[in-house]
Amino acid sequence: MSHQRKPEITFNYIYNYNYNPVYTNGVQGGFTPRGELVMNFYQERPALPKELTHEITPEGGIGALTESDPKNLNSLMVRFIESGVTMNFQTAAMIHAWLGEQLTQMQAAMKAQQEFLEGGAAQESN
Repeated sequence: MSHQRKPEITFNYIYNYNYNPVYTNGVQGGFTPRGELVMNFYQERPALPKELTHEITPEGGIGALTESDPKNLNSLMVRFIESGVTMNFQTAAMIHAWLGEQLTQMQAAMKAQQEFLEGGAAQESN
């Protein structure tokens, strides 16, 4: 009796020359007129100044801040959008399932790490 292999496919991953993974801590998006999902990933951070003006101390050093551009710099936040993706329903559903699996594994790893740390702390106190 011969054993037949199931059909297989191998995917070769080709990376764009400019491939550069980036950090994200948020997403904004919605739907296109064609019903596709759009996600724009951003990094949220305090705004950076365009200009800062400081006093010069009698010793020639940099003194107190006297002016900033923009004026409301301390109350500004930036959402820097570096990348975005557009996908159809089927792709979004597959990513949703994949992300759920990754989160389950991540949660288990975090729990194991916490238990290890708590066990180590209990042993140190004995």
